[in-house]
Amino acid sequence: MIGQEEVTEKLAAIEQRLLRLEERLDRLDAECPGQERTADAMAFSFEEIPIRPAPVRRWTAPAPKPFPVTELLGWGGVAALVLAAAYLVKLGIDLGWLTPARQVLLAALGGILLIGTGVALRRVDRRYASLLPAGGIAILFLASYGAHLYYRLIPFGGALAAVIVTCLVSLWLCHYFQSELYAFFAVAGSYSAPLLLDGLRTGVGELALYYLTWSLLFCAFGVWFGRRGIYLMAAYLSLIGFDVVWYTQWRSQPQPPWVAALVFQSLQGMLFAICTTLFSLIRKVPLDRSAAWAHLPPLLLFYVLEYALLNRYLPAWAPWIALLSAAVIAGLYWLVRNEFDGPLPGGQLLVSVYAAVVLFHAGYLEALPDEWQPWAGLVAGIVMVVWLMSQRIDPFAQGAILAALGLIFVINLMRATLAFNLDQVAGGDWLALAYALELYVGYALARRGGVQRLARGALVYGGHLSAMAAAVNLFDSRLTVSCCWAILAVACLGLALRLGDRLLAQSSLLVFAFSGIKVLIYDLAGAAPLVRIGSLVVLGISLYVGGWLYRKIPAEDVDSHGGNGCNSATIR
Repeated sequence: MIGQEEVTEKLAAIEQRLLRLEERLDRLDAECPGQERTADAMAFSFEEIPIRPAPVRRWTAPAPKPFPVTELLGWGGVAALVLAAAYLVKLGIDLGWLTPARQVLLAALGGILLIGTGVALRRVDRRYASLLPAGGIAILFLASYGAHLYYRLIPFGGALAAVIVTCLVSLWLCHYFQSELYAFFAVAGSYSAPLLLDGLRTGVGELALYYLTWSLLFCAFGVWFGRRGIYLMAAYLSLIGFDVVWYTQWRSQPQPPWVAALVFQSLQGMLFAICTTLFSLIRKVPLDRSAAWAHLPPLLLFYVLEYALLNRYLPAWAPWIALLSAAVIAGLYWLVRNEFDGPLPGGQLLVSVYAAVVLFHAGYLEALPDEWQPWAGLVAGIVMVVWLMSQRIDPFAQGAILAALGLIFVINLMRATLAFNLDQVAGGDWLALAYALELYVGYALARRGGVQRLARGALVYGGHLSAMAAAVNLFDSRLTVSCCWAILAVACLGLALRLGDRLLAQSSLLVFAFSGIKVLIYDLAGAAPLVRIGSLVVLGISLYVGGWLYRKIPAEDVDSHGGNGCNSATIR
């Protein structure tokens, strides 16, 4: 079989020969214009082209393509060997052959034997041979932990040294076999040590130093080896491992060391953020969208754990530190973006989702006082309109931030419409009217921009509901409210007739329906006779005028971008 390097060299040689041939033919055309090339001339041109001798290549055994079945058989064989070692140890214990020290020593020797066998078989089949050292690494980790936890044969320092040596050997095997699997073994073995070895949990400082040292090592190794999964797994286990120890051992103390824990969490988050940035800059491989989705869980996990710690011990500073973290993430993205001279889809997705979470949770729910939140929803609507009009939105890049702004707007629209808990809000009675005007302006802009009918319908119907709620909030008289609703419905029909907008005309039917229900069920019940008469008169006039205007509305929207289309439409 021909190797990939040889194929590349042959293609490069062929390309050079073709270039020289084209130069020779162009030269012949220049020297003999108008003459046809003869076979002799062609032969002469080929003879003058120097031919490189093919490079001498030493034969090596071809690497076979991996098959899932063979991989499954290989893993099964390794698992069987590990199980055989376990049964051998058990048999030795039952028969009295093996003391605890001999059991641990035998297990360690078995692990070393598997590693040595895999290294020896590497030249035959590197991928398949790498399965044996994987079993050996697992056995060495179990032997180290077992010798300290169950038999107390080695002290804490010896167990920690054995774990560190095993992790370093695993990283060497990762490079030797070019297999990411061994790096995962090293990450799992190193970060699980504090959960199993009591000596690492004597203080927050010692544990933080231990985790930071390994995190720095795995970040550097991941960048050098060119695999993002290495530092991602380290980020997961570092955050989870430290948090498990914190909640089970130190959080319930009378004076927990929260400052050290807070500093550690911040350093961990900064370390992995910088590692992600350096990977993109050094390896010249920016985040794509699939990689960004893989980076989101540890980033959001960091946010949850960090904010929980801040909210417990520094509640006043927690939202602002969270907003600062979003600014730092955005700054790192801009650093990489400037290096690649253009937007990066994966980085945009990561920054957008994290910024949306921080904006909604820390900015809106936590930092913003309750009496300001309804007006903040109004501002969020304005920001969305300006943003949508100023640029073309990529749903993967900016969709999360728009969703956060939209959620803030909808929550406060419902709050203003239902007049929910607005007693402490300045100008709370006017909020529904403000939201109605904003929705109507949004509908007008959407109509000019050719936005889909469903989105325009949501805007205009939301505006009607908010406007009707505004009349209820501002006026106490039933008759006045009914008059406002009737004026709103008739005005919508008149404007729809002028613009030839059937959607706006149809939306007015909602106002007519609510007006009729209100008069028949609410206004007539227990009201004075004059109020009943007035309500029925207002309802009757509005319905009759509305029906007359609705008959003149075009059957379909003629001009969705504005303008009067009645002249060219079919009038019913």
